[in-house]
Amino acid sequence: MIFGRFLTILRIIAHVFKGCLTLLLVFPWLKVGQRHQSIRKWCTQLLGIFQMRLSVIGAEQLEDANYLMAANHISWIDIHVINAFKSHYFVAKAEVANWPIFGWMAKQLGTLFIERGKSNSIRNMIQEIAEQLNQKAICIFPEGTSTDGWQVAPFKPNLFEAAIVASAPVYCIAIQYFDLQTGKKTTAPAFIGEMGLLESMWSLICSPPICAEIRISAKLPLLSDRKALAELSQSLIAAQLCEQR
Repeated sequence: MIFGRFLTILRIIAHVFKGCLTLLLVFPWLKVGQRHQSIRKWCTQLLGIFQMRLSVIGAEQLEDANYLMAANHISWIDIHVINAFKSHYFVAKAEVANWPIFGWMAKQLGTLFIERGKSNSIRNMIQEIAEQLNQKAICIFPEGTSTDGWQVAPFKPNLFEAAIVASAPVYCIAIQYFDLQTGKKTTAPAFIGEMGLLESMWSLICSPPICAEIRISAKLPLLSDRKALAELSQSLIAAQLCEQR
């Protein structure tokens, strides 16, 4: 078992190194569609290394190519789970940009970084997201933090303003993780409290095989109140998390 976990660590290191080389040497020459395909492939392979299977429910609900996607947040691997389904651009907290290697990779992939609690940063981010929503699918984590996946923290409404400004469609993704052996929810991927990235990775390596399930909502009604839009998104995701597999 120890040897198998050590081998998994080596595979992760090799996969990350491969991703860095792709970003440095290949990405600059790829068209947008080819980049998205490359991202999906890399993320799918990463999930495979962690013995994680992806289950997507409601993929047919996505009627638009460009939109704002709101998701609950459990782990750093949420981004790779979503990207394994469909490549998105993400809004992340500014600290992520300083993560070794992964922060650099996030920058190369066009991640938008926000300094939470600073009104100027939030206003600028709203404007930037609104401008990019005409061409991109952008995913936000409105809880502003990660949870253990059993509940949804209150959604912060600020970034929903971007969809209103851009008249862009809004969808929701509910993320859940299940133990493939028992079918019950697992908190193994949870990235909470004072947990570090390496500690979280080790928790995933040591856990039994996992099913990462994402449920996609129908397009939300076009609302002109960001608070109402945030509350609706939160309630939809909370209801989906209550559903059993």
